[in-house]
Amino acid sequence: MASSKKSGSGVLEKTVNRRRSSKHKEVPIVMDTKAVFTALFDVCEENAAFFSGATKGQAGDAAQRLVDAMTTIQEHARSLEPVISGFAAIYHHFDFDPHIPANGYRSLVKVVRCCLLHIIHKGRYITSNRRSIFFRASHNAAEMEAYCSALCQLRALLYLAQRLLHDNSHGNLFFQEESGLSQSFLREYASMHKGCFYGRCVGFQFTPAIRPCLQSIAISLVAFGDNYKKHQSGIGVAASSLLTSGKYAIDPELRGREYERITQNLDVHFWKTFWNVTETELLSGLMSITATNVKVNRALSVPPMPFDLPLVADPTHTVTVSPPAAHIGLGPVLMRLISYELREGQDSEKLLALCRSEGGQISLSLGLKPKRHPPSPWLVLHFHGGGFVAQTSKSHEPYLKSWSQDLNAPVLSVDYSLAPEAPFPRALEECFYAYCWAIKNHNLLGWTGERVCLAGDSAGGNLCVTVSMRAAAHGVRMPDGIVAAYPATLLTVYASPSRLLTLIDPLLPLSVLSRCLSAYAGTDPQVEKQVEKVSTLNMVRRDTALLLRDFKQGASNWIHSLLDRGSADSVRKSVSESSLTSPHTDPPVSAKPSEYSHGKGSMKSQTCQDLGSHANSNEQKNVSETTNQLSTTTANHNSILDITLTPESKPEDVSFFLCKEVDPSVSESFSAVAIPPPAGEEDSETPREFPDGFEPLRSEQLAEMNVQSSPIVRNPYMSPLLAPDSMLKGLPPIHIVACHLDPMLDDSVMFAKRLRDVGQPVTLCVVDDLPHGFLSLSQLSRETREAANVCMERIKDVFTMKDPPPEMRKHRKLERTIQKPSSTKRDHIQLSQVTVLEEEGVSVGGEASVVDEEGLAGFYPPTKSESEKIPA
Repeated sequence: MASSKKSGSGVLEKTVNRRRSSKHKEVPIVMDTKAVFTALFDVCEENAAFFSGATKGQAGDAAQRLVDAMTTIQEHARSLEPVISGFAAIYHHFDFDPHIPANGYRSLVKVVRCCLLHIIHKGRYITSNRRSIFFRASHNAAEMEAYCSALCQLRALLYLAQRLLHDNSHGNLFFQEESGLSQSFLREYASMHKGCFYGRCVGFQFTPAIRPCLQSIAISLVAFGDNYKKHQSGIGVAASSLLTSGKYAIDPELRGREYERITQNLDVHFWKTFWNVTETELLSGLMSITATNVKVNRALSVPPMPFDLPLVADPTHTVTVSPPAAHIGLGPVLMRLISYELREGQDSEKLLALCRSEGGQISLSLGLKPKRHPPSPWLVLHFHGGGFVAQTSKSHEPYLKSWSQDLNAPVLSVDYSLAPEAPFPRALEECFYAYCWAIKNHNLLGWTGERVCLAGDSAGGNLCVTVSMRAAAHGVRMPDGIVAAYPATLLTVYASPSRLLTLIDPLLPLSVLSRCLSAYAGTDPQVEKQVEKVSTLNMVRRDTALLLRDFKQGASNWIHSLLDRGSADSVRKSVSESSLTSPHTDPPVSAKPSEYSHGKGSMKSQTCQDLGSHANSNEQKNVSETTNQLSTTTANHNSILDITLTPESKPEDVSFFLCKEVDPSVSESFSAVAIPPPAGEEDSETPREFPDGFEPLRSEQLAEMNVQSSPIVRNPYMSPLLAPDSMLKGLPPIHIVACHLDPMLDDSVMFAKRLRDVGQPVTLCVVDDLPHGFLSLSQLSRETREAANVCMERIKDVFTMKDPPPEMRKHRKLERTIQKPSSTKRDHIQLSQVTVLEEEGVSVGGEASVVDEEGLAGFYPPTKSESEKIPA
C-alpha cells in the first residue's frame, strides 16, 4: 500500500512538472479513456461469469442481483464510451485559457470517469473477496446497484449536455433563454431519480476526506426533516433529530429516498432553518474551540443615518450615501469586527456604543489591559454566503479568524438582511452602505484607510461585484480588489453544463437553488402564518412529551431496522401530511414593534411594485457639496431605486452573447458530438429529450419546480454576468476561486471571460475535488483548509499588488492554477493541492491514490523524461 501511495504521489509530481514545463509546448498527461473502459468491461464480465454459476437460495438471489448490475453497467458503458471520447476532443474550446482547463463539459466528463473508477474499484474488491466466508454478497450487490443507477443518470446528463452543445452559440456555456432547453432541464430534473446520489454514492465525486462529512450532513438533514415543524424550540428539534438519525445511518437507501423527498418538496424556510443550525450557541461554541483565538470579536449595529463621501473625480464635491430602505424600511446595518490583535480605535467609546450585546468581548490576559497595536494598512470587508436566505457572519467565523491572523489585518463581515423577508435589492443596499461606512469610519476599525479588499463566497461573491458596481455608479472610492469564491454571477434559470450537476450535488440541488434565487428575487410567494403564542413552560412540557414519544418511536425503528433491513419501506415518512399543515409551523411572532418598523408594510409593497415594473430609468448620481437631510422614507427609497435599477442589458452590450466566426473544422467536430432533439419532438408539448432505447430512472414523486420568471433576475445588479461592458470596465481587479465540480463553475468561467474581453484585470483559480461552500468546511479536512488558504493568498495579492500598468488593464490573462515552485510551505501546499487539471479534465491528485492502490496506473500513459527545466 505504501508503494501505491508513493506511486500516486509520483504521478502527481510528474503531472505538475509537465504542466508547468508546457508553457511553450503543451504535452499534457491525460487519462487513457480506452483503458478505463477496457478495465471496466473486464471486471464486469469476469464477475458476471463467476456469479452466474452461483447456487440457488438467498445467496443465489444476491448473486443474480450482482449479475444484473454488472450486465447493465456494461450496457451503459458501451453507450458512454463514444460520448466521453467525443467531448474530450472538443471541450477545450470552452476553456478560458489553455493553462486553466475548466468548464462544465469537463466537469461532467470527470464525474462520469470518477463513477467508472469507483465501479472498477468495487468490482476488483469483489473479485478478490468473493470466495471469502466473510464476503457479504447482498451488501456488495446493493453497492453495485447504486453505482449502476448513478451511471444511468449520468448518461442522461450527458445526453442533455449534447443537446446544449447543439443549441448553444459557439463558446457560450449558457443556453440564454428560460424556455426551450432550460425548461426541458427543469422538467427532467423534477421527474428523474436522484436518491442514489444521496445514499451509498453520496459525494463519490469529491475527495475522500470530505465524503464522511457529506454523509453526516445528509444524515443530519433527513433526521432534521423528520422533526421539522414538530417543535418550536431548538433543543426539541436537535434532541429528536439525534434519536432518529440512527435508522438513516444504517440504511443508505432509506436516507437517499428521504433526502430526495426533502430536497424536492420542502420550502425555503426549511433550508433557512437547517442552514442556521450552525448559528446555535452549542455548535458555534464547538467550532470556536478549534478556531483561532482573536483579541477582538465584536457584533456591531450601525444606525441608519446618511453621510457624505468625497467623489474620486473631484474630492471637493461629495455624494450622499443614504441608508438602506428597500422592502422593510429603515433599519440598522449589522456587522461583525474580527481582529487578531487589538488595534487603535477598536476599543474607542464610539465603537463600543455600536456594539450589540451578542458580540464577543476583548480577551484579557491575567487581568491586564491588552496592548494596542497601530492601525493596519489593510482591511478585509467580507460578505458571507448562504444563498441570500441563510447564515450570518457567525457561521463563517472560523476561517475569518484565520484570515485575520495570517493577513495581520482586521476583518469586517456584514450581516445583511436575508430573503425572503428582505429580497433584492435590500442585501445590496446594506452591503454598499457598510462599505461606505467602513471607508468613512476607518479609524474605528483599526485601519488606516489605505487598502481594502472585498471578499465573499457564493452569494457573497455576487455582492462583492455588485457593491463595486454601485461604488462606480456613485463615483466614490473603489475597493482595491475583489476575491470571490465560487460566486453566483447569473441568477437566472439558464441551463449550462455545470448546472446539470445540480442533479447529483448533495449540497446544491436544483430545487433548493431555485427556491433560494426565487426568494432573493421576491418571486417566491411567502405566506405569513400567525402562530399562537406559547409560554416557555408550555413549550418545555410539550417538547418533553414529544421527546419521550420520539425516543420510543426512534428506538423501536432503529431496532427493527437492525433486525430486518427489508422493512425500511414501512418506516413512516419523515414529514407527515399533518405536520406540514400543523399550526405550529413557525417560531412565535413577537408582538413588540420594531424600533425601525414605521411604514414597513407600505414600503415593501412599493418596492415590489417598483421591481416588478423594472422601470427603464437612467442611473443618477446624487452629488452635493453639503449633506442633504433625509426628508421622508419614501423619497429616500425611490432615490435608491433610481441608483440600483438599470435597464436590462441589451444583447449588443453583452459581448459574450455575440456569435463569433467559427472555424469550419471546429464546427464539424462540434456536430460530431452534439445531438438535436429526437425527430418529431420539437413542437411537442412534452418533448422526449432522450434517444429511443434509453430512459433514465424516474422518481416516485415529482419535485415542485414552480420557477417564476421575472425580469428582475436579469438586472445587472442581480446578475452581473449580464451587465453591459460599460459597467464592467470600471471594476477593480477580480480574483475568482472556483470549484471544478461546482454546479456554479460556468458562472465563474463565463464571468472571467467577459472581464478579460473588456480588458479588466482578472485571475481564475480552480480547486479540484471539493464541493460548493468549501470555506464553511475549512475546519474539517486538510484539503478544505488549503483551499481556504488559496483565497487568503489572493486577498494578500490584492494588498501587496502595485497599481497595474495601463497595458495590464488592457489585457491580462487568467493566472494559471499552479503557482511557481518554491521551498516555502505555502507554495508547496498550492503545488500539491490546488487544481491539477489535465487536458482531459481528470485530477490525478484526486483519483491517483485510488487508481494506483487498485493497480490502475496503466490508465495513464508513460511520461517522457522529467529532466526538463521548469521555466521561471
